[in-house]
Amino acid sequence: MKKIGFLSFGHWSPSPHSGTRSAGDALLQSIDLAVAAEELGADGAYFRVHHFARQLASPFPLLAAVGARTRKIEIGTAVIDMRYENPLYMAEDAGAADLISGGRLQLGLSRGSPEQVIDGWRYFGYQPDEGKSDADMGRGHAEVLLEVLKGQGFAEPNPRPMFPNPPGKLRLEPYSEGLRERIWWGAGSNATAVWAAQKGMNLQSSTLKDDETGEPFHVQQAAQIRAYREAWKAAGHERSPRVSVSRSIFALVDDRDRAYFGQSGKDADSIGYLDASTRAIFGRSYAAEPEKLVRQLAEDEAIAEADTLLLTVPNQLGVDYNAHVIEAILKHVAPALGWR
Repeated sequence: MKKIGFLSFGHWSPSPHSGTRSAGDALLQSIDLAVAAEELGADGAYFRVHHFARQLASPFPLLAAVGARTRKIEIGTAVIDMRYENPLYMAEDAGAADLISGGRLQLGLSRGSPEQVIDGWRYFGYQPDEGKSDADMGRGHAEVLLEVLKGQGFAEPNPRPMFPNPPGKLRLEPYSEGLRERIWWGAGSNATAVWAAQKGMNLQSSTLKDDETGEPFHVQQAAQIRAYREAWKAAGHERSPRVSVSRSIFALVDDRDRAYFGQSGKDADSIGYLDASTRAIFGRSYAAEPEKLVRQLAEDEAIAEADTLLLTVPNQLGVDYNAHVIEAILKHVAPALGWR
């Protein structure tokens, strides 16, 4: 059995060919798609965060709205770039969204990837300490967040407060019990997957990672997951971790599917560079008739290793079509692979 959810970047464009022409469209359609996915029996509604882009950005108003409109589906991010975040303010926002949803928040974090502008985090008021990189800064922000999510008091109370305080040092409020165990880390390398395990975070692995061995993407990703689980065991954590992978998967069941994705041309991994020195491998997309799709996906080693699969959706094609994409996987593919 696997949990199956969707992952939306929330792209929008004023182009007449887009079904999502404004930021408002992207937000409202994201809520509607989460509601539709829950009705179809999907397990998760996840959203990517990008700054300075025509995509979803500030996640917590959206997560809270989805939480208020749904009852069962997990709601989350994949991922939030921690270079841009004030971890204490973020802890308050996350606690509020989690309480509104009744404890369904699954918060995916990351040290960040190349963005739309140069050093965009500087515009948000952050810069790395001397001798540190922006990646170090992002991981440092994440460590602070993890600490305050424990719910322990750390701030000295005012001896003459406006309102009465509980005894002892004060913690951030609102506090949501259990949220600390629902924090995920989006790892782009084996080393950061191991670091996430040591810190007690669940693992998110997307459709790209550092090309560390030259092997096919799914083989490298499966090795990353195994390294993560070994590190988790060595760290002695009491609970079992969760692992998600993301994939672009389209079951061609009608003429719309064939028109959109029948000739996608993305049925092989590709190589690129995230920066001048980081060679990355990008995983293939899957688009085929259901019977063929089942055979292809059965050979994906990383999907086999993971307990959660996030389907990346083409959100600009509209809520109805994306609900159809999700339903086709749940109905025609997942049962044949033993995921349902």
